[in-house]
Amino acid sequence: MAEPQVKPRAAAKVARPVAKSNVRETLEAIAVALLLALLIRTFVVQAYKFPSGSMLPTLQIGDHLLVNKFVYGPRLEIPFTQVSLGRLPGLRSPRRGDVIVFVNPKDPSQDFIKRVVAVGGETVEMRQRHLYVNGEPVDDPYATYRLGGVDKSQHFGPYVVPQGTVFAMGDNRDESSDSRFWGPVPLENVKGLAVIIYWWWAHVRHWLRWERLGRLVR
Repeated sequence: MAEPQVKPRAAAKVARPVAKSNVRETLEAIAVALLLALLIRTFVVQAYKFPSGSMLPTLQIGDHLLVNKFVYGPRLEIPFTQVSLGRLPGLRSPRRGDVIVFVNPKDPSQDFIKRVVAVGGETVEMRQRHLYVNGEPVDDPYATYRLGGVDKSQHFGPYVVPQGTVFAMGDNRDESSDSRFWGPVPLENVKGLAVIIYWWWAHVRHWLRWERLGRLVR
């Protein structure tokens, strides 16, 4: 008796994942990189360049700086605007001697960089080109003055700095628009602490000063 023939079963088809196209992988990588860059810029550190000479000789025209936004608590803004939505908690508040970047209280479209010379509750005064805080002379090694100078370098105050603000001045005292002229800086305007010079480039001379690279801002 002949045995019935058994037909072999068709091999089961195995589903294979569809390989991502190179274009899609590249776009995803770019999107992730942009997101990380935005998060770092918003919450940790941001690069700035300031063309003004108001902080000479501490900062030279052409210095590019990295600003620590984490130390005071990141200032939250509507993207591509200077409109503040508040800030996250930070490690500390600005204190005397800090070089800070902030939104100009009189012109919110501008960012300024100055040195904190007094904080809320302290009394600041200028007497014959000498800085006094709470009636005591302050060691002020970064300040420079030119012959003659502006009247508010000769005499200013006494002025009590309101709570919730800082009094900021440029190191180049006779060439600086600062709190002596437009008042204290609200803490909510402060963006961060200038920490390091990462690049210096003179567009006029088209040359690089290597000795300034990596210099801490003090």
